[in-house]
Amino acid sequence: MLQPLQSGMESLNKNIIEASYTLGKSKLITLLKVVLPNIKPSIYTALIITFAHTIGEFGVVLMVGGSIPGVTKVASIAIYEYVENLDYTSAHIYSFILLMLSFIVLIIVNIYNYSKRKNA
Repeated sequence: MLQPLQSGMESLNKNIIEASYTLGKSKLITLLKVVLPNIKPSIYTALIITFAHTIGEFGVVLMVGGSIPGVTKVASIAIYEYVENLDYTSAHIYSFILLMLSFIVLIIVNIYNYSKRKNA
């Protein structure tokens, strides 16, 4: 999540920040009204990349307690349990759903980025 935000901040024109300060705006107002709206595509990209990463997260969820029988279940743990039980059909179905979800999210991101570049 950090790289897209860092890239967005680095590409931000420093003159608009200085102009905000010159007009008497505080650092908080400058952040909320100038910086964040101008790096909105970077924020969206960072959120989507983080979401895509957490879809397939396995180790941390398993270690922290994401597999309490009958209480919690995430897709990656469900796939793991189906493979352990040799239920490959269900594991493939879950994997296909995750693959399609990730693919759809990436298509939406690409369409969004393309439309932003086209309008800029």
